Amino acid sequence: MPWNPELYDQYKDVRYKPFYDLAALIKPENNIKAIDLGCGTGEQTSILAGKLAGSAFLGIDSSAEMLEKSKKYENENLHFQLQTIEEAVASEQKWDLVFSNAALQWVDDHEVLFPKIIGLLSTKGQLAIQMPVQNENILNQILSEMVDEEPYTSYLKHFKRNSPVLSMDEYAQILFDNGIENIEIFQKVYPIIADDHEALYTFISGTTLLPYLERLDHEEKELFITEFKARIARRFKKYPAIYAFKRILMYGCKK
Repeated sequence: MPWNPELYDQYKDVRYKPFYDLAALIKPENNIKAIDLGCGTGEQTSILAGKLAGSAFLGIDSSAEMLEKSKKYENENLHFQLQTIEEAVASEQKWDLVFSNAALQWVDDHEVLFPKIIGLLSTKGQLAIQMPVQNENILNQILSEMVDEEPYTSYLKHFKRNSPVLSMDEYAQILFDNGIENIEIFQKVYPIIADDHEALYTFISGTTLLPYLERLDHEEKELFITEFKARIARRFKKYPAIYAFKRILMYGCKK
């Protein structure tokens, strides 16, 4: 799935607020070994590495387009690698910090995935994860409704990606069952203030819409986008509009 770093960064300020909230949960430690699962352009990994002096950081991402931007952040303690999250999780490496900001929602089957991620932690290692609560966010709901309707179902050949994101209760149980203590899990709204429906479309077009748009030919894509924008306009009737974008944040330490 091709990512567009420039389009993604149009809402950089909005996307960085949860990153800073997540980073604030991490207990300051120096000279640790850390991995960022789904590092994107690497800028956030660089910021985090700067807060943990002398630490060895690895950022992994499956997007060559995103990682192309990471080269300017590399140094002797910070490296980046083209790798899927599934491949990283399958390795036998141990880390003092496993960090992932807005990436794990792209990986399925969290009941199986999260125990494996926890398995990457060394004793007393820290886990810090943030993901959008997709099923509760309005634009995701509009998308889900559309892809279940004709002609879009046929255009997409019945493709639909259901969100793998679980409830806070379920994540709490998974973390507890797999030896995580000092657990913190909470949901937070990160408001997006939009001047029009085009702005809201731009926000989701750089992420969740990508696997759908890439499956459509030119004419189908134009029809899909036109209808999607129309539904956004019907849902948000007053501007500037507030889009109450919800995210789940979690933190804990391995026993």
